[in-house]
Amino acid sequence: MNPPNTVLGVRLLATAQTLPERRVPTAEVARLCGVPEAIALKRSGVHERRWLSGMETALTLGTQAARDALNRAGLQVDDVDVLLNASGSQLQPIPDGAALYARELGLHGAATYSLHGTCLSFLLALQHAALLIHTRQARHVLIISSEGGSVGLNPKQPESTLLIGDGAAAILLGPPTRPGQGLHATRIETHPAGADHTRITGGGTLRHPNHPTATPTDFTFDMQGLQVLKLASRVVPPFLERLRPGLSSGLPGITRVIPHQASQAGLDLLRRYNWPEEQVEVTLRTLGNVIAASLPLTLHQAVEAGRLGEGDTALLVGTGAGLIAGGVIWEL
Repeated sequence: MNPPNTVLGVRLLATAQTLPERRVPTAEVARLCGVPEAIALKRSGVHERRWLSGMETALTLGTQAARDALNRAGLQVDDVDVLLNASGSQLQPIPDGAALYARELGLHGAATYSLHGTCLSFLLALQHAALLIHTRQARHVLIISSEGGSVGLNPKQPESTLLIGDGAAAILLGPPTRPGQGLHATRIETHPAGADHTRITGGGTLRHPNHPTATPTDFTFDMQGLQVLKLASRVVPPFLERLRPGLSSGLPGITRVIPHQASQAGLDLLRRYNWPEEQVEVTLRTLGNVIAASLPLTLHQAVEAGRLGEGDTALLVGTGAGLIAGGVIWEL
């Protein structure tokens, strides 16, 4: 959370995205899961998503997005003081994924590390970057969120398979140029009653590849969407009030909402808060749920379309596995 009455000064310098070439319509995924197309569309709200193909990986996507963000900002890779990997899915357990991005970018000697909060990893990285810049520990921070979740889907679990898409976004941040530019409020809360509602049980020391009862399914995505929705509907309204009073019944001082694109049901929940649909940015229909990259990809779309610009105030908000609720109020 921000210290009381403190704006963490930070400026958005550039956004960029890189998407896989392959477009996957919901009809194709529905057949894979054995679900009627009409039901799949209604449940997920996703009409198409991108999935990795050929030589594409989350590493290649994230690296290209980072290069594009640097070009858009007119900066060189050596201008980056800190590189933050904010991805929900790992490239590999060791070394840290940020080191792999640094190698691909040719970034030497800078601080590079990951911040992991599943779907809200980008929010953690944004808050952390703002703290670094505000306290003058860094001038330029590069955040990369890149996901290749399609490689870990289980068609027998259509709830998640119908939702997940792949893609990458990179955000470049720098010091503010005017008073009030930056993060006005941040809040992260964990409600561990939902810890088993969204998970991949394999891959860590609790269920490692040599575990006597490990199966391939342990290394695929599992989600109990209804349980997530029930818990979120209970904990999010008071969370919003703690982030900024009035947010559970309106959008005081907010130009545009950048929500995590969890699911159609998740986006429908926003109507309960009297948030006008025309102020809510949506990418679910064409990109699906791109895990931690959903928030920066949706931010990128809003900025590119001119619906969010310097001087505007954005609410970035969502929930992630855990269950984690997070929000940031950012004056661009």
